[in-house]
Amino acid sequence: MAIQSKISGTGFYVPEKILTNENLSKMVDTSDEWIFQRVGIKKRHISADNEVTSDLAANAAKAALKNAGISSKDIDLIIVATFTPDKLMPSTATQVQRKINAKKAAAFDISAACSGFVYGLTMADQFIKSGFYQNILVIGSEVLSRFLDWQDRNTCVLFGDGAGAVVLSANHADNGPGIKYATLGADGFVAPEWLEIPAGGSAMPASKESVEQKLHFAAMNGKEIYKFGVQIIPKTINKLLDKNGYTIKDIDLIIPHQANVRIVEAAAKRLGIPKEKFFMNIDKYANTSAATIPIALDEAVQQNKIKKGDKIIFIGFGGGLTWGAVLYEW
Repeated sequence: MAIQSKISGTGFYVPEKILTNENLSKMVDTSDEWIFQRVGIKKRHISADNEVTSDLAANAAKAALKNAGISSKDIDLIIVATFTPDKLMPSTATQVQRKINAKKAAAFDISAACSGFVYGLTMADQFIKSGFYQNILVIGSEVLSRFLDWQDRNTCVLFGDGAGAVVLSANHADNGPGIKYATLGADGFVAPEWLEIPAGGSAMPASKESVEQKLHFAAMNGKEIYKFGVQIIPKTINKLLDKNGYTIKDIDLIIPHQANVRIVEAAAKRLGIPKEKFFMNIDKYANTSAATIPIALDEAVQQNKIKKGDKIIFIGFGGGLTWGAVLYEW
């Protein structure tokens, strides 16, 4: 009997502090109308001074565990997708392990920017289908607010803080709910500076000059990332469908990375489907990078947008460049 990787619980957490577009208009030259028309964002959540990435991740993990009806002691592995870790070392995942008391779990981080959750979910799927592990926490968590230049309206208006998590569990049924197929991709040959944090790594260690030049903040070529997103979403979804003998009409819901509502609208047009087939909540949370998909998934579950037997696609894309998609039957 084949083992399926089933999502047994979902959860998310966002900080209490809310920064609206109106608030931002007092900080940089922007407006609510300008932001909402271009990307679809109305507000974003910002972490408190004493909140770090592992705190957000642990809160989302606890919600997912409660939803799954299992204890942290049942977790075999914790995967945290983030590019805003607590520290370069140790991994954020080990700090989540401590904060939720998951004593038997192995733990590691992955860095695939906004595709991180899909990469993590695909990796967890392999551990479960091989029989190596039974229950895995896959978490996307980011505190992007600490990596933004709040005087740069091209980036600071786009992002927010948050975390989303799922418990992926072994389901011993040939045709039961679970991950049916996944595809991942990367293109490190195109311009890496389209989306990057230039300093802080081995290529450019922290220095007085790097701090003064604001090289520890996120930098983005919005035009090129927009074109990439519009192209990669339909291309990857069509690949997923072709591999499984489905058409887009067979899909009940698509949960995309929440980067820009106009990217999704353009991708929907290319796929020949209404934009309503995509679940969007970017207006409330902005772009939380690796956290956007699991946050949106938990909200979709809470809003009864998903029913048993539905075929769902999770699709992420971002810095690297990276992308990935998962076909899931609920």
